[in-house]
Amino acid sequence: MRRFLPDTFTMLLVLTVALASVLPISSAPAEWFGLATKIAIGLLFFLHGARLSRDVVLAGLLHWRLHLVILATTFGFFPLLGLAAALIPASILPPALYTGILFLCVLPSTVQSSIAFTSMAGGNVPAAICAASASNIFGMFLTPLLVGLLFSASGKGGFSLDALEQILLQLLAPFLLGQILQPWIGDFIRARKKLLMPVDRGSILMVVYLAFSEAVTEGLWHTFSVRDLAVVIGLDILLLAIVLTVTMFGSRKLGFSREDEITITFCGSKKSLASGVPMANVIFAGQSIGSIVLPLMLFHQIQLMACAVIAQKYAEYGRRKLESAAPAEPARS
Repeated sequence: MRRFLPDTFTMLLVLTVALASVLPISSAPAEWFGLATKIAIGLLFFLHGARLSRDVVLAGLLHWRLHLVILATTFGFFPLLGLAAALIPASILPPALYTGILFLCVLPSTVQSSIAFTSMAGGNVPAAICAASASNIFGMFLTPLLVGLLFSASGKGGFSLDALEQILLQLLAPFLLGQILQPWIGDFIRARKKLLMPVDRGSILMVVYLAFSEAVTEGLWHTFSVRDLAVVIGLDILLLAIVLTVTMFGSRKLGFSREDEITITFCGSKKSLASGVPMANVIFAGQSIGSIVLPLMLFHQIQLMACAVIAQKYAEYGRRKLESAAPAEPARS
């Protein structure tokens, strides 16, 4: 049953939303907290850049077919599914929550969980490291561009070039600085992963608390019902199921090895909470982003539970295959 229980970070997210619902921050304290949040996010992306080894990037880039499939799924197939969700009547899926669904569909893949599940299942780990990292790098450009394109096409409005500029300054610039300094500080940071984890998770919790404080102040929980949340959860499950099926069986049809199939399945089906929440904070500045990131927060836990089960199934199949291929021991007289 442990695989179906929420992880520690998910529980912290729930507690953060509960805290924002009871004690929302506003006025001058919110401005200072917002400044601290931007600094924390900048530090987060700096550390991402410093952790990523250039040798890993160069090795992974050689497998261009795999990366092309993952990027096409993340920034092509997923957004098409998001546009298809516009066919759902507003009486079933409120426009604000549809905005969150569509935003979810244009986000890059996760890094840590994609690599972890690929490793657990026996997939191509170097390719997963490169693919997940490349997805996040390209996402800094592609996500805001897709928001402008798809949101305009769906009648939800786009964003100004100022939003793209802010993403490049707040997210990409610290990432590039980390990459520049990586030869000198990369080993130090990778060796202290547990010590730096509070920065990784704490910055996301800060953004969530600020976002939901603003949303609660504007009446978030009076706007949406339990039925609305159930619809979002159902859509998140449906999106994940469709993409998992397409990546798993599509990679087989394209002739990829089992190891590459695992990598494509896990890297192509994920959506990053760590990148999505800061991006929403920039792209939708001045709007209530609580409802926008809510589908993403729910999707985050759903993808972890589903992929944990799938990774274990892959691992069990791999062990059985190895056991069946092993030569039998000669009988002792």
